[in-house]
Amino acid sequence: MSTLSRDELAHLARLARLAVTDEELDLFAGQLSVVLDAVARVGEAPVDDVAPTTHAVPMTNVTRPDVVRPSLPRDVVLAGAPAAEDDRFRVPRILGEEA
Repeated sequence: MSTLSRDELAHLARLARLAVTDEELDLFAGQLSVVLDAVARVGEAPVDDVAPTTHAVPMTNVTRPDVVRPSLPRDVVLAGAPAAEDDRFRVPRILGEEA
């Protein structure tokens, strides 16, 4: 069983800039030790004969070819916009961007 000392947990909390009380250190140390034990058990699984994969089942992308099709005229689309300028949507300037 992996044990995490209160000092180690306090150090981790400081690194993460977390304010943790003494009571929380006691509680979290036990909880984190349980998590670390679970992760360690996963690492013990016999996987030498298992091929690396990104998905548990084979996947195939289903895509359609890009086909140009008629769409709404620009003036109709812009007519529904709250604001338009120079045949484009007008949106508020953000983050102090320059024009």
